[in-house]
Amino acid sequence: MSDDQRFFDFLKRCIGLDVASVGPAIIERAVRQRCMALSMSDHEDYWQRLISSRDEQQALIESVIVPETWFFRYPESFSTLGRLATKRLAEIGSRRALRILSLPCSTGEEPYSIAMALFDAGLAAHQFKVDALDVSPLSMQRAKRALYGKNSFRGQQTDFRERYFSAAGDAYQLSARVCEQVSFQVANLLDPALLAGQAPYDFVFCRNLLIYFDLKTQQQALDVLKRLTREDGVLFIGPAEGNLLGRLGMRSIGAPQSFAFSHSHEPQPEAGPVVAEFKPLLRPQPPAPPPTIRPFTPRAQPQVIAPAPASSRGGEPKVLLEQIATLANEGKSHEARAVCEQLLQAHGPQAQAYYWLGLLSDVEGRSAEAQSFYRKTLYLEPQHSEALAHLAALLASQGDTAGAQRLQERAARNERSVHSERKQ
Repeated sequence: MSDDQRFFDFLKRCIGLDVASVGPAIIERAVRQRCMALSMSDHEDYWQRLISSRDEQQALIESVIVPETWFFRYPESFSTLGRLATKRLAEIGSRRALRILSLPCSTGEEPYSIAMALFDAGLAAHQFKVDALDVSPLSMQRAKRALYGKNSFRGQQTDFRERYFSAAGDAYQLSARVCEQVSFQVANLLDPALLAGQAPYDFVFCRNLLIYFDLKTQQQALDVLKRLTREDGVLFIGPAEGNLLGRLGMRSIGAPQSFAFSHSHEPQPEAGPVVAEFKPLLRPQPPAPPPTIRPFTPRAQPQVIAPAPASSRGGEPKVLLEQIATLANEGKSHEARAVCEQLLQAHGPQAQAYYWLGLLSDVEGRSAEAQSFYRKTLYLEPQHSEALAHLAALLASQGDTAGAQRLQERAARNERSVHSERKQ
């Protein structure tokens, strides 16, 4: 066993992190950072410190997870929550308040968004309560301060800031009215005693976490999430995690762009046509050196590329790829697909264009078509990390665990190669 393998295994035991999902370079860098902080040059010395100190164990975890989130991410999810909550209250009357869970909640943007969305839907403070959990005490401290910089306000709709925040220098302080609706607690989804004995929740948010687990840990986590969600409740997940819930018998409720699932074995569409949900890229960008994917919590959020100014838009591949990323992350899948085709017609085969077509096909349920596009991507760019990850997830969802494992190992080898080159 290599020195690094011990640290990989430690993080797997503690937080479920699968090294193949992020590449070993992420963990190796975190170990180096902790060694430097402790003035240690030998991994053996650091390992002994790690296994004997709970504070150091938490410090390494904090070095691996990086808060990266913002308010009202996937805005349609919160609109759907408001509609469903109003309907649920009409059904239960005044018998109890709605219970909502957000985990992992990172630095608080998601649970606070939930509270603001419910206020905007007309709910009163006594009608709902939000519990927020995360493995990081540092993130909990930041969340409780409820003081946020401009990076937490992204997207086109930021009018909520005027209603619920007050300026505090270069930052914004969330109102006490919203803060009082959310209770924070340090906890781990993989703890078998998590919230044991407590009543299940009407609505659970757990987004962009499962993709960093191996299949066994995914199953373990999903069993917990099902236990925490009422039989008539709704689970909101990350856009790339729908196939995992489908294998457990949960079904999409049919709310476009909401990534919401129910225990029901029959779909429960809301009024209006059902539109395929878009699974955004973990790190949408033109082809570049393999991106740093921040693991473990929803803070590993996609970085949405801002649209290019109208004056600079043209037919260059980079500009078109930026347009594709923006359109896709806004849920405009048809428009994104059209720009992909425009790029391919104007500039010939492009790995990233095929990747986007694969992703768009994937979320529309066209598995065979998605596989074809992912494989075209890998033919042109054999070490395209995101194509490897998504094709592996697709194969795993279809029961091809051997094929998925091969792709994960291929991605891990690529990460090690890139890391070795950077050290030279």
